[in-house]
Amino acid sequence: MVTWVLVVAVAALTAHTLVNARLLRRPRAAASTVDESVAVLLPLRDEAARVEPCLRALKAQEGVPGLEVIALDDGSTDGTADLVRAHGLRVEDGTAPPPGWLGKPHACHQLAARAPHATVLVFVDADVVLAPHAVAAAVCELRAAGVDLLSPYPRIVAGTAGERLVQPLLQWSWLTFLPLRAMERSPRPSLAAAGGQFLVVDRAGYDRAGGHAGVRDEVLEDVALARAVKRTGGRIALADGSGLATCRMYGSWGELVSGYSKSLWAAFGSPVGAAAVVVLLLLLYTAPVLLVTVNVAAGLCGYSVGVLGRVVAARATGGRAWPDAVAHPVSIVVFGWLVVRSYRERRRGRLVWRGRRVP
Repeated sequence: MVTWVLVVAVAALTAHTLVNARLLRRPRAAASTVDESVAVLLPLRDEAARVEPCLRALKAQEGVPGLEVIALDDGSTDGTADLVRAHGLRVEDGTAPPPGWLGKPHACHQLAARAPHATVLVFVDADVVLAPHAVAAAVCELRAAGVDLLSPYPRIVAGTAGERLVQPLLQWSWLTFLPLRAMERSPRPSLAAAGGQFLVVDRAGYDRAGGHAGVRDEVLEDVALARAVKRTGGRIALADGSGLATCRMYGSWGELVSGYSKSLWAAFGSPVGAAAVVVLLLLLYTAPVLLVTVNVAAGLCGYSVGVLGRVVAARATGGRAWPDAVAHPVSIVVFGWLVVRSYRERRRGRLVWRGRRVP
């Protein structure tokens, strides 16, 4: 009986994934023109090894007359600023984050201050490569949706086996568990998600929410900013940005482990909340494989429906469905391990990112 209850729960979640995939906003990268002032803001810290594709894509943007691109060098020691200048783009020297600030929120705060006349701010990370009309399409979707903050998730590029296990969980998680249209309508700050790799914000809504100054000490500053926008009466939306941008967040397994370790502890509110989420995920998506020995039909059904959810999420967001989705139970186990590691490393005071300690 318990086995079939798990199957029904997984089937309901997969059905929700299907509904969200149908409702997901999809900005069109067709030729269009944006008739307002837009600034693309690029925070950089030791990104010389991977930022060039991003820079070339920014220079090739179309459909936004007078587009302002501003990079901020946040204390790089690898020649990042010189590389940006070599591409003919504007780069400003940033200052070190003062007490109470984390590095990225402070860099984004400085960037926003350097674009005082822009009515739309587009924050882009160094590992994002935009299509030629990406900025124009994203701004048009921001206005068409009538929201203050739009998060068009790029297509995640995964090179190593570890990346292919973990990275698809980003889009799968919010497609599976977050009611997208209810999130857009609801004023509840807790019902929010965003990805800081590519974030489009109305300037008035950004300022009303306190900007990055209001999330200065947040490890997950993107989600915190989305919540701040809602808290001050604004609206947010997620979109499939796979046709607009690609992003390889981590270049190796070691980078991935470090990246998730520095932030996962902040995603659940408390260790108890994190434990509850991990246990629930293991029960729903890993236990059916183990339960095959008890009830073959229920175990295989639960496993298959869980894999189907991963396939739906991948196809809806430009990801790789096969054969990666077959390893979904393993992905959940690895994710659980990353959560445990994140809390353990934070408790030991060993979280470091870009040469800075994460408090």
